[in-house]
Amino acid sequence: MKKRSKNKAAFTLIEMTVVLFIISLLILIVLPNISQQRNNAKSIHGNAMVEVVQTQMDLYENEHQKLPASLEELQEAGYLTEKQVAQAEENHISIKDDKAVK
Repeated sequence: MKKRSKNKAAFTLIEMTVVLFIISLLILIVLPNISQQRNNAKSIHGNAMVEVVQTQMDLYENEHQKLPASLEELQEAGYLTEKQVAQAEENHISIKDDKAVK
């Protein structure tokens, strides 16, 4: 039978509990900030898509002397890709009163 040494270093249950508590607190502080940053990024992306659509509308008008009636018309003319149209629709961007609006 082997003898156990009492001088062996190990973590106690209290030390482990304190460490887990600290990690939990850090997670509770960080998660809301991450969620807020994700929402902020979506908002910025939506505004950027409005600018892309507006720019492509202006280019279309310069070449055709009329404004496009829809996102699909911009896509058919080659000013927007299918992916860009899908993202614009996902962000609820449409053409109203000769402007791209969200």
